Amino acid sequence: MLRAVNFLIFFALVATCSDGSRSRIIPRPAQPLLSFKINATQPLNQRSTCSFTVSIRTSCSSVRYTRDRISLSFGDAYGNQVYAPRLDDPRSRTFERCSTDTFEIYGPCTYQICYLYLYRRGRDGWRPYDVTVYGYNTRPVTFYYDVFIPSEVWYGFNNCYYYSAAVDKSAM
Repeated sequence: MLRAVNFLIFFALVATCSDGSRSRIIPRPAQPLLSFKINATQPLNQRSTCSFTVSIRTSCSSVRYTRDRISLSFGDAYGNQVYAPRLDDPRSRTFERCSTDTFEIYGPCTYQICYLYLYRRGRDGWRPYDVTVYGYNTRPVTFYYDVFIPSEVWYGFNNCYYYSAAVDKSAM
């Protein structure tokens, strides 16, 4: 009887925590990355350019609004990187407390997105709640922050070792 109850509890947790339409990778907290390099190369032709929709929710614990410069970079385990400098625009009230801002970003086509870093420069501070990336031929993935982003350092998640481990196993 106890086994059946434990199984039902486990099944209920798995069923409520899974969402088949969205990848959720939350193994480690966000980390500063002092040696992160932006790949500034552009695709050689239009066929290799893809559109990504990035949705950024600002925490209700953030400052009322920020005038800080916010940039973003994300990519896959194969070196494909998308870079979006200066997403901020104080005139349009981006990154206000408790708001969601959506951006259409173009860059090289990728496989499954497995890393995402934010860069903030300024004095106001900013606390994103989460960032979701929707791309062509990839599952949407959400990166949870809910911390103030340090200034002048790339800060975020690199979960690509999960994908490279899966590739290595399939090659055997």
